[in-house]
Amino acid sequence: MTQAVHRQPLGLRVLSSGFLIFWCIVAAFPIFWITVMSFKSPVDAFDGNAANVIFGPATLAAGKGISILDILVYLALAIWMFRRIARMLPDMVLSYSPQGRQWLGWLIGAAVTGLVVVVTFFALLPAVLNVLNPLVGPLGRDVWGFTTEHYQTVWVDRGFFRNFQNSLIVTLGVVTVSLTVGTLAGYGLARSGSTLAFWILIIALVFRALPHSVLVAGYLPVFINSAEILRPILGDAAPTLYGKPVAVIAVLVAINQPFTIWMLRSFFQNIPAELDEAARVDGCNHFQAFRRVIMPVMWPGVITTGLFSFLLAYNDFLVTSLLLDAQNQTMVPAIAGMFNRETTTTDQVVAVAAAVSITAPLFILVMVFQRQIVSGLTAGAVKG
Repeated sequence: MTQAVHRQPLGLRVLSSGFLIFWCIVAAFPIFWITVMSFKSPVDAFDGNAANVIFGPATLAAGKGISILDILVYLALAIWMFRRIARMLPDMVLSYSPQGRQWLGWLIGAAVTGLVVVVTFFALLPAVLNVLNPLVGPLGRDVWGFTTEHYQTVWVDRGFFRNFQNSLIVTLGVVTVSLTVGTLAGYGLARSGSTLAFWILIIALVFRALPHSVLVAGYLPVFINSAEILRPILGDAAPTLYGKPVAVIAVLVAINQPFTIWMLRSFFQNIPAELDEAARVDGCNHFQAFRRVIMPVMWPGVITTGLFSFLLAYNDFLVTSLLLDAQNQTMVPAIAGMFNRETTTTDQVVAVAAAVSITAPLFILVMVFQRQIVSGLTAGAVKG
């Protein structure tokens, strides 16, 4: 009887499901389409016929394609590998990381996972399939136009790997500083009865809502004149911070830190204060109670907050384009420059391949941390 009362009417379920399906299609279609384009020759990529873009007849006619066996093996292995990574990596990190150093375990785990994926899909599988395809008859014959030459062009010939390294430096710097300061400040605010710090945080959140261009304009003269400002302290070795990743890290942390502290404060408030008291009774001081008792419980919230910080730094365009020079440019402004600079269809497909490349780490993060993200969002949404 209770289930019947709470059950949604059929019309409402159909409407909500239909809207959700429609939204998923609208959101996923651009990613799907540019991904397909990036593996085709320029003739197929910009063909007016959608079927030619998908199947790539001109690409296939040029001797660049994959077989049914290739498709089945790659698809099956990708699904199996990502599911195994999502299930095993978090447990292995928590089991084998030194006490209080889970961040080191995540760094090592992410690096090893990325290396395994790259070696498996781009070195081992092509070599194995080149041997198997001639042996399986029709299943080994190329049926779908497919080429990875645009990715090779953008990553090797165009030096996009340097932009990836710069993005990695900026992103890791922002996440590390934001979470280090945010966890300590969030814990202090959650356990403090002071209203002054709370209202200061509210004011900081108001500034967080301002356009980034306004905030960057205030930081810009400081970084340009940083050598003169630091010369009394560092002497002639004083560096100019403008154009360096450290400038972007400082600005993005300053912009995002109030939001990070607010999120972590909400997560800490959901942890009973009795845990702190029990740890103090067992002989821990405040910091030991925080590190040994509270933080192990807080990992889902920390990972969820870290993901938001990662997305801010990884996807930022305005701050990085204004504060970094051409040699230290991150991936997002570098891709924008490719689209604005390139004129031929081949160059445009190369730029599309670069745009597709930056989505891969985001999918891997969501796949690996899906359980922690769901757990963290649930913990932050439910009070008790």
